Amino acid sequence: MPSKTALVCGSLRLTYAEVDEQARRIGRVLHAAGVAPLDRVAVCLENSADAVAWIFGVLKAGAVFFVVNPQARLEYRNQLIRDSGAAAVVERDAEGRPFITRITNPHRRGPFAHDMDADLAALVYTSGSTGTPKGVMLTHRNLTFAAESICTYLQNTADDVILSVLPLSFTYGLGQVTTALHAGATLVLEPSFTYPRAVLDTMRRERVTGFPIVPTIATLLLQQDLGMHRLPHLRYVTNAAAALPLGKMQRLRSAFPHADIFLMYGLTECQRASYLPPGLINQCPDSVGVPIPGTSVEVVDEDGRPVGPGIVGELVVRGPHVMKGYWNDAEATAQVLRPDGDSGDMLLYTGDLFRTGANRLLYFVERRDDVIKVRGEKVAPRQIEEVIARLPGVADVSVYGIPDDVAGEAIAAAVKPCDGVTLTADDIRRHCHAHLEPFMVPKVVDVRATLPTTTSGKVSRRALRLLTRPRGASAA
Repeated sequence: MPSKTALVCGSLRLTYAEVDEQARRIGRVLHAAGVAPLDRVAVCLENSADAVAWIFGVLKAGAVFFVVNPQARLEYRNQLIRDSGAAAVVERDAEGRPFITRITNPHRRGPFAHDMDADLAALVYTSGSTGTPKGVMLTHRNLTFAAESICTYLQNTADDVILSVLPLSFTYGLGQVTTALHAGATLVLEPSFTYPRAVLDTMRRERVTGFPIVPTIATLLLQQDLGMHRLPHLRYVTNAAAALPLGKMQRLRSAFPHADIFLMYGLTECQRASYLPPGLINQCPDSVGVPIPGTSVEVVDEDGRPVGPGIVGELVVRGPHVMKGYWNDAEATAQVLRPDGDSGDMLLYTGDLFRTGANRLLYFVERRDDVIKVRGEKVAPRQIEEVIARLPGVADVSVYGIPDDVAGEAIAAAVKPCDGVTLTADDIRRHCHAHLEPFMVPKVVDVRATLPTTTSGKVSRRALRLLTRPRGASAA
C-alpha cells in the first residue's frame, strides 16, 4: 500500500508513502511557523499534488483547512480569509512554489477536544450564489463517514482510478480526494475541463474507472466526438451539484455503454445525501434515489411532520455526515440545524423541496428559494428547464424569476445554444408553447453564448437575474 500510486497530476506521480511524508513535513513547517491546533489555514492552490499535500499537512498539524480557488476574485478570497480568521495563507510564490504568505494572530479558536467526532477539520465555503458565503464546519468524523458511505455505494476499491476536474474548494471536488484515499485508489487530478480532448486522452492513458461530473461538464463532454475516445476501463460516472437533463444522460449512456451512471443529490452542509442505484435509472431517471448508506431522510411539511408519497415538502437529513454548523454564525446555524425531539440528533433542514414516490424513492422538486410565483401559481424552474433542454441545439439552460409589476414575478430563461447552432428566442418560445401550460412559458428569453456559473460549477441564477435586461432579451 505505501508504494501504490496515490496521486497523478500531469507527469507527476506520488505514492501513498510520498504523500504522507510531504504532509508530515508540511505539518512540521506549520508548527514551526506558529500554527496551533484548530487554527484555520487557507490553501489557495489549484487542483494539484501540492494542494492535496497541504490539506493533509494542515490536518497533521491539528489545524483546520479551507481551500480557496486561486482564480477567485481577490475581493472574494480576502472575504473568506477575513471571515475565517485564518492564521496562515498558503499560495504560490513567483516561481510557482507553495509557501506561507502570512501568519496572523488567530481569532475564535475553539476548544481542541482530541475527539474525531467533535474536532473541526475543514471549512467549506458555500459558493455565495444566493448571498454572502457561509463557512460550513465539517469535522473529521463528517469527512471520514461521508467518504466511507460513498465508497460503499460506488463499490470503490484500491483497483479504482478516479479522475477529478472538480475544484477542491467545494465538497464534490474535495470528496474525490477523501473517497479515493479512503479506498486506497489512485486519484488523477486535472486543473479543469477546459480542454476536454486532453482530459479524455488522460482518462484513456491512466485507465480511469471513475469520472465525477456536473451538468456543465456533461455539456462540454457531449460536444466531443466520443467515438474517437473509447474508455473501456470506465466503470462509473457520477453526477451531482445540479440535475442532469434526461437527454444528456441518455447520450452519456450511449457514449459509455459499459459504465454505470449514478445520479446523486447533495449539499455542502452534508456533502452527499442520496444516490440513485444505476439499476433503477431506466424506470426512474428523474429520481435521486435513496439515502446514502448509514443515514436517513424525511420529507416534512412546514410544521416538521412527515408527509406521504407524492406530497411536496422539505427534505430533512439525519446522519454522521451532517455539518457541525456555520462558522461564526449561530443564527444561520439554528435555522437549518434543529434537534430531534426523541433522539437529540441534529437534523439538517435542507431548504430543498422534495417528494417521494410510491416506491419511496426521492424526487427533487426545487430549491424553496428558486420557486417562481406567477399570479399565484407556483412554478418549478426545473420543469421548464427539462422541456427547453429537449429542444435540439440547446446546450444549456437556466430558468429563474424576475420582478414583474403585474404578476409579482415573471419567468425568464437563459439559453446557451450548442456550438455552430443558431437558436432564436422565438424558436424557444414556440417549443415551450407546444409543451407547457401557458402560465409556464417564459416571458423573457435570453439567448447567450455563455451562462455564468458559481465557483462550484452550477449555473448562477442570481447572476442571471442581474444580467437580464429588456435590451438584448426577447419578451413574450
